[in-house]
Amino acid sequence: MSSHVKPPVDPATLTHTQLLEGDFWRRIPAYEAIDEATFLDHKWQAKNTITRVDKLLAAVQGLVPQRFIADAEVGFKRAPMNVRVSPYLLSLIDWTDPYNDPLRIQFIPVGSRILPDHPKLGLDSLGEQADSPVPGLTHRYRDKALFLALDTCPVYCRFCTRSYAIGGDTEGVEKLSLKANRDRWAAAFEYIESRPELEDIVVSGGDAYQLRDDMIREIGTRLLNMKNIRRIRFATKGLAVMPQKVLTDDDWYRAIVDMAALGRSLHKQVVVHTHFNHPNELTAITARATNRLFEGGVTVRNQTVLLRGVNDTLDTMKLLVKRMGHINVQPYYIYAHDLVQGVEDLRTTLQTALDLEKNLRGSTAGFNTPNLIVDAPGGGGKRVASSYEVYDRTTGVSIYTAPSVKPGQLFYYFDPVDLLPEEGRRRWADPAEHQVMIDEARAKIGLR
Repeated sequence: MSSHVKPPVDPATLTHTQLLEGDFWRRIPAYEAIDEATFLDHKWQAKNTITRVDKLLAAVQGLVPQRFIADAEVGFKRAPMNVRVSPYLLSLIDWTDPYNDPLRIQFIPVGSRILPDHPKLGLDSLGEQADSPVPGLTHRYRDKALFLALDTCPVYCRFCTRSYAIGGDTEGVEKLSLKANRDRWAAAFEYIESRPELEDIVVSGGDAYQLRDDMIREIGTRLLNMKNIRRIRFATKGLAVMPQKVLTDDDWYRAIVDMAALGRSLHKQVVVHTHFNHPNELTAITARATNRLFEGGVTVRNQTVLLRGVNDTLDTMKLLVKRMGHINVQPYYIYAHDLVQGVEDLRTTLQTALDLEKNLRGSTAGFNTPNLIVDAPGGGGKRVASSYEVYDRTTGVSIYTAPSVKPGQLFYYFDPVDLLPEEGRRRWADPAEHQVMIDEARAKIGLR
């Protein structure tokens, strides 16, 4: 055998192909009598989705120690997001080790892990409202707009960028209302149609999973019939937390498939963008759902958020990327975690993103290799993580520019204080040093 031929790989090592199967939900006492047909019913999943803290904690009573339940009660009181957890999601969490489980970390806060917010953090860190010409529409990029059709989701992520609007009010946050409202939609459509440079619309919110099939058709048809619109993306977290909807809500599924077909007939793209963060979120049920979309001619792309303790290691991210590719979900972006209120424990450093960016490439096909992105706070938009103008690892200050979005402006991203070297932590503890550190970073690119 030629020395340059790679030896065959043991199939057992191809862990990305090994998806969780069987009636795994029966591990939860509340679901131990639920048969497969019931568990796959999207109506049962929706009806039994937990939206109260006491019911959530009651569902895991006996699986976790009382100190965890008390810790979670404190966490929810301090969190900017409400609780919303499907039975499917609840059953994927390893309740024998809840503190370290990557899904629990994303959706169920515990008081003992909450860190102080970064001093430069704001509730609308991406400045979406500042780029909003009409309520629920963000027009930041020249040819693309974000249409927030509604303000509810099938699950509420702790790290939600739109915690200023999504879900109900919490003890600490009074939300901007973006309910599904046809008068509000009409104003958004009128604006979109009046701007010939707009070609690409992201339909989000909230979550497209929460739109009825007739709403999917109404929005899709209205946009596709605009001469200027070439591309539509329906954004949903749903595939990660309730894939059952794609399998058993035939009306919703058919609406998405029909809009994709209508788009093709008009030589326009209609795709689904989804949001997986960890390999454990992809099961055999997920594969059935993504396969059904694939059979219907629907392209699915994924946008991951880089989360501390969830997917911030190379092995985990490689497995996630490979597993998504295995079930026909195209990895698209990995976002550095936005500066979001109440979840500093989930953010990690820009250096972590840079290391992943360097080491992920080459592990799979280029079109299935995601870009590592910083969504520049203050409205700079998506910047490739490595495209910073300056990055000070001691103070955690990085500066980006966005010449095609907002030329001449600077945008600042900040590493979590608790992950900085001692000198950086000391300086952020002194408010008088905050602007000094920013000015030092500016000086490195010749600005005062």
